[in-house]
Order: sequence, then C-alpha cells, then structure tokens
Amino acid sequence: MKGKIAIVTGGARDIGRQVSLKLAAAGAKVCINYFQNKEQANETLQLITDAGGEAIIAYGDMTKAADVKEVVDTCTKAFGNVVHVLVNVAGGLMGRKTITEIDEDFWDAVMNVNLKSVYLVTKAVVPYITEGGAIVNFASQAARDGGGPGAIAYSTAKGGVLTMTRGLAKELGPKGIRVNCVSPGMINTTFHDTFTKAEVRTNVAAGTPLRREGKAEEVGDLVLYLAGESSSFINGASIEINGGTYFV
Repeated sequence: MKGKIAIVTGGARDIGRQVSLKLAAAGAKVCINYFQNKEQANETLQLITDAGGEAIIAYGDMTKAADVKEVVDTCTKAFGNVVHVLVNVAGGLMGRKTITEIDEDFWDAVMNVNLKSVYLVTKAVVPYITEGGAIVNFASQAARDGGGPGAIAYSTAKGGVLTMTRGLAKELGPKGIRVNCVSPGMINTTFHDTFTKAEVRTNVAAGTPLRREGKAEEVGDLVLYLAGESSSFINGASIEINGGTYFV
C-alpha cells in the first residue's frame, strides 16, 4: 500500500481503528473520519504516527452530504486529488427495537447511518478513485440471517449495503475499481459491549465452531487484503468473518 491514499469512515475506534492502523502499517496515507469522539480519533492518529505512518483526522457526520464533502476536501487537500482506497466502516445498531416499537424517526436514523452514509461517501469519493482502486463496505452477518432480537432495522440496512456493493461492482468494475464488502459476525467491540448482553455473547461464542468471538484486528487484516493487489480479481463479493457461525 506504499504511496496509496485511503479514506476510512468511522475510522477512529474498534474495527475502524484497526482498519486505519493496518492500512497505515502497509504504507498508505490514511484519512481517518470520526464523528462523536475526537479523543479516540487522536489516539488512533497517535498510534499511526508513533509507528512511523502518516495520517490525518477529519470530523464529519457521514449521513450529511455537506459533512461528507468537507471530509473529502480535507483529505484531498492533505494528500492530493487521488484516492486509492475507500473503506466505509461508519454505521451502528443505535438500539434494539421490535417492529412495533420502531417509529419512523428511528427507522430513518438507522437507514441513514448504515446505508445512506455508504451512498453519500461513495458518490463523493468515486470521482477521485483511479483505476486499480478499491472500495470496501461493511455489511454484517445480520444482513444474511436477519440479525438478533430487535435488530430488524439494522439488518435491513446492512442487507442494502450488500446489494449496493454488488451494484457498484458492476458499475465501477469497467473503470478498474473493485467494490467488495465484509460481513462480520460477533466481534469483540464496544458495539456488543453496548447492545448485546454478556450472557448472549457467551452463548454465541460457545456455539461458534472456533469457540470465541472475533477480534477487530482480524477484520482489519481482511479489509487490508480486499484493498490490496492480492485480491485483484475479487469484485462484488461479501466475505463472511464469523468463525463459522453462518455459511453462505
């Protein structure tokens, strides 16, 4: 990835942080987008610079076109008018609600942060992506199996990411731009610290053939592979990373 420019939305913590670190360690210059926690973004930046890498942080709400434009402008001003890698990590469950508990505002918010954000960022970045570039989106095991209790809005949005990935792969493939996504299962992150009960996590891990949760670093390694030349004939794919709990 030496000499490559990468933008990572939601790149400040957990999986996003590991994606940023892995890309930087491989030689990419990384633009780390954050929204809620500047301290975490600065921590990720410090980890990269301490290791001899190069990165910047860029604030913005990826559900708002004006913020997306500001982030892209910040990145291109810092590193030049070319982007080689885009990783759309930004997203979230936002709460567990059954269909009768979901109001219109909640539904729209979940769709915006998980699906609209991918549309807005990809639309804004594609004009800067050169032939040989790569986009990596984030779906979820929930997109495949409908998600756990109260995750119907989230799983629906992530299903949309799967479909968008396939459509973009067809549209951008002739331009030499590959588009793939990763679909994580139970990964040890603050996502599950916040939204999943401890006993549920224990049971899921016990029922996984590998008998554990995944690590954010492992997801970061997968993204690095999909972003690089080693995966040059993989396009429109969703790579499951769940320890064997769900097969496609």
